[in-house]
Amino acid sequence: MTCNLTSNLSRNQVDMLIAGGGFAGLTLAIALRQGLGPSFSVAVADPALGRSRSSGESIAGDERASAIVAAARRLFVTLGVWETVADRAQPILDMVVTDSRLGDAVRPIFLTFGGEIEPGEPFAHMIENRHLVDALAAKAGTAGVTLLTAAIAKSAHDGDRVAAELDDGSAVSARLLVAADGARSTLRTGAGIATHGWNYGQSAIVINVAHERDHHGRAEEHFLPAGPFAILPLTGRRSSIVWTETTAEAQRIVALPDDAFHAELEQRFKLQLGEISVLGARRVHPLGFFVARSFIAERLALVGDAAHVIHPIAGQGLNMGLKDVAALAEVIVDAARLGLDPGSADALERYQRWRRFDTMAMGLATDGLNRLFSNRSDLLRVARDVGLGLVDRLPNLKRLFIREAAGLIGEVPKLLRGETL
Repeated sequence: MTCNLTSNLSRNQVDMLIAGGGFAGLTLAIALRQGLGPSFSVAVADPALGRSRSSGESIAGDERASAIVAAARRLFVTLGVWETVADRAQPILDMVVTDSRLGDAVRPIFLTFGGEIEPGEPFAHMIENRHLVDALAAKAGTAGVTLLTAAIAKSAHDGDRVAAELDDGSAVSARLLVAADGARSTLRTGAGIATHGWNYGQSAIVINVAHERDHHGRAEEHFLPAGPFAILPLTGRRSSIVWTETTAEAQRIVALPDDAFHAELEQRFKLQLGEISVLGARRVHPLGFFVARSFIAERLALVGDAAHVIHPIAGQGLNMGLKDVAALAEVIVDAARLGLDPGSADALERYQRWRRFDTMAMGLATDGLNRLFSNRSDLLRVARDVGLGLVDRLPNLKRLFIREAAGLIGEVPKLLRGETL
């Protein structure tokens, strides 16, 4: 892999500096280099970019997997990334939704979705994070993105630029600084941008499992009183599990000995795919809903988890971040081609108008779904099951829902439509 890795820079000037070398940061860097060419310089700063992959170590560093909806896949196809990971991505060919109590012997299916939004185009794929992040890092390197193996320690405005000091002692100035540094964004905090939201008192247990029988590309979402239990197909006879419990219960379950943990898992997974076994570590992630008060500040834009964190009940968190990236890339490319300053207040305000309302709407929708399904009310259970059954009998409404889930409703940025910038 050809990589423009830099660990020590004297003061250097770039057009854009991105904090965070995950999905959002690397995708944005590639999109801008491809859209504006070599005259537009982009650097990504993240200590994880210094990890050697010669020994097989991955930037992502764990076994987590993500659902890549159709619009996001179109983005990766357009950027020339998808072709390198397509054989490691599992298409979701259909999905079923159940609503039951934990001890119920039978889980009746209330809602089913076909897996294609267009002939031959599944509405989503599952892929392990490490494969996609490694492919993005490789593509960024060959696209001429400067990859800095240090974190941004602090930043300050310097006229019409932002001056950033990295924790390895180097310094970089940029016309625009982008915070793609996660839910605990230090750049967001440093800019004084507050977040509004709440914790759910829930946590997600995230594991991968192997099973005896083929899943045939089927995803399952079992709504249980404590929260959703999602079975998401991976390549081979493997699945990714996102298992929601109250935080105290999740911590108790992951601390169990292997045989007791397996019993808890099997009670929820059931035996439709035969015997199951856990692959890798058990991980617990606290769940909440948080949105930044503003997605922008002076010469600063927030994307991905730095801007918003939503409940995983609809599998939209990563895809919302990629929508931020596609919108910001389009705004910057349009401004630069007109000879305007891509870090100007006008350009950044256009990005915020485009993304903040949509983010709030999706966040509140997932919040409502979680509150509707994560409870023990028999009355609500009857009402929601009637609602699910009605939706299942209305094909036009189901098609609308699946296009919304695939990221193809509303003001969709060009890259998510599969168009070049």
